[in-house]
Amino acid sequence: MTAHGIEALTTSERLARLARDAETEAETEARAEADTGAKTVTLGWILGQLRERAFGLFLLVLALPCCIPFLYGVPQVVALPLLFVSGQVMIGRRLPWLPARLAARRVSTGSLQSLSQRAAPWLVRIEAVSRPRLAVLTHRPLDQLVGLALVVFSASILVPLPGTNTVPGIAVVIVAMGLLQRDGLMVILGGMLGSAWIATLIVAGATLTSLLRGWLGI
Repeated sequence: MTAHGIEALTTSERLARLARDAETEAETEARAEADTGAKTVTLGWILGQLRERAFGLFLLVLALPCCIPFLYGVPQVVALPLLFVSGQVMIGRRLPWLPARLAARRVSTGSLQSLSQRAAPWLVRIEAVSRPRLAVLTHRPLDQLVGLALVVFSASILVPLPGTNTVPGIAVVIVAMGLLQRDGLMVILGGMLGSAWIATLIVAGATLTSLLRGWLGI
């Protein structure tokens, strides 16, 4: 497919294509190494396939597993890279980069296929209502403020409590789609959702701390 053809694909189509290409890559790698185990690809390989708009697409790929219920394993693999890439948006890098250790993390092609299939209907709905508007929020320097918010949302995904990754994961997905679609309104909506979640965590944490202190008589 030509570069123009790739650019013409919607985000949902790009994700489906990535899942198909990952299957092919994993099969080729397995044959070369005579490996009969689970088919996997590295995060570094995924990053290399994204080409244009790499930040938005990579953020989307990393955040989607965090917000889809009952997709286990992948969120634990992608949470730290998500935080790392969000930090690069904040400091204004033009292209995302992963250190060797994070780039070497592997994701099963089956998980990518499941991710693509389960996320596609929702991505199509977002694509239908999204359009370029308030695009200043998706370009420097304001996109660096968006990157700061993404860092905070991504950090909250690392909180080791059941179910705490879903809301910030959805927030990052909405922001990532806003960056991809050049839709500043979507960036604002994602930011509001993530901020409300962070505020909830802070209030809940403060309330729990107060209750514990009262119970312990401190």
